[in-house]
Amino acid sequence: MFKGVYPAIVTPFKAGEVDYQGLEENINFLIDNGVDGIVVVGTTGESPTLTYEEHKKVVEKAVEFVDGRVQVIAGAGSNSTREAIDLSVFAEDVGADAILSITPYYNKPTQEGLKKHYSEIAKAVNLPIIIYNLPSRTGVNIEPRTLKELSEEFDNIVAIKEANPNLSQVSEIILNTDLIVLSGNDELTLPILALGGKGVISVVANILPKEMKDLVSYALNNNYDKAREIHYKLYPLMKALFLETNPIPVKTALNLLGKPAGELRPPLCEMSEENKKILEDVLKSLGLLG
Repeated sequence: MFKGVYPAIVTPFKAGEVDYQGLEENINFLIDNGVDGIVVVGTTGESPTLTYEEHKKVVEKAVEFVDGRVQVIAGAGSNSTREAIDLSVFAEDVGADAILSITPYYNKPTQEGLKKHYSEIAKAVNLPIIIYNLPSRTGVNIEPRTLKELSEEFDNIVAIKEANPNLSQVSEIILNTDLIVLSGNDELTLPILALGGKGVISVVANILPKEMKDLVSYALNNNYDKAREIHYKLYPLMKALFLETNPIPVKTALNLLGKPAGELRPPLCEMSEENKKILEDVLKSLGLLG
C-alpha cells in the first residue's frame, strides 16, 4: 500500500501568504522525478504555524494539483483528539489517499491515552492511517505493544512513520506487527529498509527526489551495494538539512536552488550564516550550485 519515496514537502510562502503557484510547481517537479507520493502539511510543511483554514486549503490544493498521479498523504495530527478527527475527516472528504497522524505533543499522553486517541480517529475515517512517531519533538514514544494492539483492532491503521532513531524498536515493530514501516529519518532509511521497512517520508527528496528514489529502489531489490553507494553520496546533505531545525535548512536550500520556498514563519527564522555556508558547500559538492 505504501512503498517507496514520499517527500515531506515544504509549504512555500510569499509575502506572508501561502504560495499556491509555488506549491504546484514543487509538486510537479517531484512527480516528474519519480516519487511515489507526497506528504503535505507535516512538520516540514510548517503545519504548526498554518491557520486551520490554510491547513485545509493546502491539503485540498495538493489533491487538486496531484490529480491522481501519485498518492497524497495529508498531515492530520493534533494534540487534541477532536481536532485530529476534524482534520482527518476533511482530508478524506477532499480526496487524500491517507493521513499522517503525529502522536499528541506537549500533553504527553500515556500509552493508554495514545491507544484511545488513535482508536477514535480510526473509527471516524475509512482512510489508511499512518501513525507518526517523533519522540524528539513530541515528548512521547508510541511503543511497539501499543502499535500491535491498534493494528490488530483497526484495519485502517496500516503504517508507521518511525522517526525514533532506536533501530531495536523498528525491529520489534516489524517482528510483531503487520504495519508498514516508513523511515522518518533520511539517514536511517537504508538500515530501516535492511530490517524490512518499505520506504521513507523524506526531507532530502525535496532536493534530490530521483536519487532518493534510486536508493530505496535498489534496497528494495536487494542491491545493497548500489543503495549504499547512493546513501554515502547523499549522507552529507542528509546531515546538512538538519544543521538547524527542520524545515529551516531545506527551505534555505530550495531558495538557493531557485525553487519555490520563500520565507519561514516565526518563530522559525533564517539560517545562520555559518550553517548556510556549510549547506552551500554541500550543494556545490553535489553539483547543484555553481
